[in-house]
Amino acid sequence: MTITGPVESAEPVVRTGCGAVRGRDEDGLAVFRGIPFAQAPVGDARFAAPRRPRPWDGIRDAYAFGPPPPQDLGAVGAAAPPDAPAGDDWLTVNVWTPAPDPAARRPVMVWIHGGAYKMGHSGSPAYDARRIAADGDLVVVTLNYRLGMEGFAHIEGAPANRGLLDQVAALVWVQENITAFGGDPGQVTIFGESAGAGSVASLLAMPRAAGLFRRAVAQSVPGTFFSTGLAADIGSALAGELGLRPTVEDLAGIAPDRLVEAGQALAPKMPGNVPRWGQAAPTVTPYAPVVDGEFLPVAPWQALASGAARDVDLMTGHNRDENRLFTAMAGKLGAVGEDRASAALRLYAPGGEAAYRAAFPEASANELYERVQTDWLFAMPSLHLAEAHLAGGGRAHVYELTWPAPAFDGALGACHALDIPLLFGTFQESLALLQFGGAEPSEEALALSSRFRADWTAFARTGDPGWPAYDTRQRLVRVFDAEPAVAPYPEETSRRLWESHAFTPLPLVAPEA
Repeated sequence: MTITGPVESAEPVVRTGCGAVRGRDEDGLAVFRGIPFAQAPVGDARFAAPRRPRPWDGIRDAYAFGPPPPQDLGAVGAAAPPDAPAGDDWLTVNVWTPAPDPAARRPVMVWIHGGAYKMGHSGSPAYDARRIAADGDLVVVTLNYRLGMEGFAHIEGAPANRGLLDQVAALVWVQENITAFGGDPGQVTIFGESAGAGSVASLLAMPRAAGLFRRAVAQSVPGTFFSTGLAADIGSALAGELGLRPTVEDLAGIAPDRLVEAGQALAPKMPGNVPRWGQAAPTVTPYAPVVDGEFLPVAPWQALASGAARDVDLMTGHNRDENRLFTAMAGKLGAVGEDRASAALRLYAPGGEAAYRAAFPEASANELYERVQTDWLFAMPSLHLAEAHLAGGGRAHVYELTWPAPAFDGALGACHALDIPLLFGTFQESLALLQFGGAEPSEEALALSSRFRADWTAFARTGDPGWPAYDTRQRLVRVFDAEPAVAPYPEETSRRLWESHAFTPLPLVAPEA
């Protein structure tokens, strides 16, 4: 960070509530990186709710992304960008704007990244928002939030859902400052994928987030929300990896990287804990939003069905073959046998294993495994979020991505996270390297990418992405393929299987003996 006096500059300068920031002109956009929206959550602020940032004098250079929050940097796509500074100012935002003109009042899109609530950061090249801002003539904000134990573990003496509270603080910053960057605080759309979509769903249900955004896009919503009992038990196991109790007193003096290591140590042990942690165990992800009764009073589906966000326009959807990304990364693509398929069906299928086998009589073991995993973790939670919003008096648009990733001769299908390079146009970054094989995108891919941005930005501008709102009579959705179309929801067989299922907080099945 560099702070200078009020000198003349050809670069864009904007005055925020805490002080002036200087960005850069990049390809016709003004770009500002690494602006703090809260104090560094360290010292006496460790494990606390985010605190308002301290003001500064002079002009702060906003050239570089802020430091990534502590996480497993060995994960795909999680490596820090080369110009990211070290330090503990993890809670920062970045802004792309066509012009920092307070009179412009452009729509604003706020991106919340995914990463299983334990990895990722807004400085990832995969989330370069310049194409969205330029194509849509709007302002885009991306943000960091606390991850892993820092942001989501149950710690006695600390508020729950600290990572979500960070997101609320960032949205407050947007409300207070985005006008100076050319944005309209009354036209804010939040959008996120995977854990980012789970965060979007959470924000729709959080009283503290009410009024901070007008529209929401949830891409591949995970159905994993923890009950307080499950979160407390997993929190104890995480702290136990360090030989400590899950308390602020025990953990506040522990270096953040050691907490990351505790999560890394516990994750591979989780699949053996199905009798104790149930459906959460095989996910090898010990973090999720906690339905704590305070910051997140009830799970998003119950909140939306009761009308908690009826005035917020919602767009949600998923990819047809979500789970193939994970089987590919595990080296099991197309190779799951009967034993694993049967175990997954018994654990996840509503109505039990027989119901899925009867509904998909021609499916192989591998196909059944992929289908039930995709349905349970992403597809049905996303669809049910739209249906809950309708039940609560809201309006929703639904999509499904069916276009297959081109790598491996299409074997990945429309896998998890394929929507990210299509939306951002970042085909040579992060997971896109796996999905596109490092090759230049085809004309077909570029056209679909342009369609994604056009629909997303139209929704942010008007609440109408260009296809009919979802209803429970026709169930029309946008199907994104080589030729995007509007059609009845394609996964009708799965929809019927899950029709009566309620996505509620995952319980603690049995405490440790």
